Amino acid sequence: MIGALRGEVVAHLPTGAVVVDVGGVGYEVQLAAPAPPEVGEEVDIAIYTVVRDDQILLYGFADFEERGVFTQLLATPGVGPSTALAALRTMTATALRAAIEAGDDRLVASIPGIGPKTAARIVLELRGKLAESPVASVPPAVAEALRHLGYASSEVRELGTLTWPADESQALRLALRTLGHR
Repeated sequence: MIGALRGEVVAHLPTGAVVVDVGGVGYEVQLAAPAPPEVGEEVDIAIYTVVRDDQILLYGFADFEERGVFTQLLATPGVGPSTALAALRTMTATALRAAIEAGDDRLVASIPGIGPKTAARIVLELRGKLAESPVASVPPAVAEALRHLGYASSEVRELGTLTWPADESQALRLALRTLGHR
């Protein structure tokens, strides 16, 4: 899984994506930023990877906190990557988190592609969960791997007090060992 990219923006595509050159390989990334970086600009992007039968999609974020909000939006029934990306293109992760915590489903419904029912569901599902994003304290790749293995977000959040090794595979082993002892 691709967790982050550092490279130079070499093209803007008609789909709204950018191509980031990383060591001679161009990665097509759909960005959450409302205004994409300029061609020639060096970028550091937190990545969320979606693997499907026929394609690999990369979604890019300014930081891992923003990526964490995106990931938690995806956990809401009826919210897919395009809708979650539209939410973060419409408002900042901080503003979206504040709207959800305040129960402001009208503001959430103002996001393109989100109607009143989906907005109410987002608020219902995520209220109280976005205040302390598990991705902010647990390495993003580890948090995502644990969720794919069936661990609940609350279990992942409990790991936030650990000191994490830099290597993601060692960090995942530490998380699994810790969860296995509970």
